[in-house]
Amino acid sequence: MLYDVAVVGSGFSAIAVTINLLRLLPASASIAVVGDDPGFGRGTAYRTEFYVHRLNVPAGRMSLFPEKPDDFVEWLGEHMRQVSADGFASRGDYGLYLRDRLASLLRDHERRPKVDFVKAKATDCVHCSEAGLVFHLDNGAELRARSVVLCLGIGNADLPLAAGKIDAGVEGSIVRNPWRLRWLSKVDPSDTVCILGSGLTMIDQVLALRVHGHRGRFRVLSRRGLLPHPHPPADRRAPAVEPELGSSREISALLAGFRKQVRNGTDWRGLMDGLRPVTQKLWQELTKEQRSRFLRHGLAWWNVHRHRIAPEIASRFEALRRDGIVTVHAGFLEMIQEGPRGAVVAYRERQSHRPRSFHTDWIVNCTGMERAGVAHSPLLCEMQRQGLISPDELGLGLSVDKDSRVLDLKKQPQPGLYAVGALTAGQFWEITAVPDIRVQAQDVASAVAATLRA
Repeated sequence: MLYDVAVVGSGFSAIAVTINLLRLLPASASIAVVGDDPGFGRGTAYRTEFYVHRLNVPAGRMSLFPEKPDDFVEWLGEHMRQVSADGFASRGDYGLYLRDRLASLLRDHERRPKVDFVKAKATDCVHCSEAGLVFHLDNGAELRARSVVLCLGIGNADLPLAAGKIDAGVEGSIVRNPWRLRWLSKVDPSDTVCILGSGLTMIDQVLALRVHGHRGRFRVLSRRGLLPHPHPPADRRAPAVEPELGSSREISALLAGFRKQVRNGTDWRGLMDGLRPVTQKLWQELTKEQRSRFLRHGLAWWNVHRHRIAPEIASRFEALRRDGIVTVHAGFLEMIQEGPRGAVVAYRERQSHRPRSFHTDWIVNCTGMERAGVAHSPLLCEMQRQGLISPDELGLGLSVDKDSRVLDLKKQPQPGLYAVGALTAGQFWEITAVPDIRVQAQDVASAVAATLRA
């Protein structure tokens, strides 16, 4: 069968595109959704059922639909969830909201397009032309579509250690992907847990373990020891402030301008929120060298200031630090060895460069998500080999134009081939959060609908 459009992926980007296609395409159209995740649309982030796993964005900004900003808040009210527009809902509830909005569209059999959910992975693209694209699937089938939207997510980053730096005897103590939550039940209540990485995932795992009955100590190790900042309570939240951008796009000049605004009384949180509407435009004005300099020197500080946590979650975590349950170390991981009392984590202290080590029962990899490069996906590797796609020059996913059309090795847009979400970070940078992806998903679905009408 030749579909009008195929959505390749199973996470939030895929469900956002699918929902917009269902709303925009005529009943005569056909959609294939290709992915092997049974929790379609919820992905890693919104599948969790722990109430301590909260959204990092207030509920009032988490609607699926840009033109209906109160949609998620209204859903929360309908389902007796006591969360205001300024509050931070659980991520599990957001996953249920996504499921409900998709289900309500699928129930409208008379007016919606035909949809087939294909439980498989696309392994390679064997044809790409103006007539459409042909994919091979890992179940042996072939899929043909006039337009294709790539919504492939990103995986957990590898441990930051070279081969040979991990003793074989400690492999059973290492949790390489913390979102496979079965490992939580294996941890004894008194075990010491070392978490590599000090960002949002670390906080999620610490609180999940506490809910699970763990009462032992945590040692958190990251290169800089930076922790995410909290959102202030709603009654102390500063309004967004427009950044004062000069003519220079040098990173140092931009930072100097932002610091001057803060010294003159601007709340830094309001300034960061004011950057949101112009972040993508600002990123696109930077040269390759300026972007590279930001990734090397500014990314860690950007993350802890830009991606903040709910105030109640910050309070829980800070209490654990005050009580000595959580200790944060800044340093560079050098080796994980087998010791007489479990594993030994050896690192080099950031400030003094002195060698340090500590014993632990578990090592949990919370170093973040890998960059959305081509290498993580066999499909993308094969498409690159054929010249159908080109990687972003800084390894931030695929090369796409400003309309999210995928570019081939000659930097020409491929007919009918789009990408949405983290794969497009090289073009849009700020494209991992719901408020940004929902706009991109709607734009791409509109472009597909326009092509079909033509």
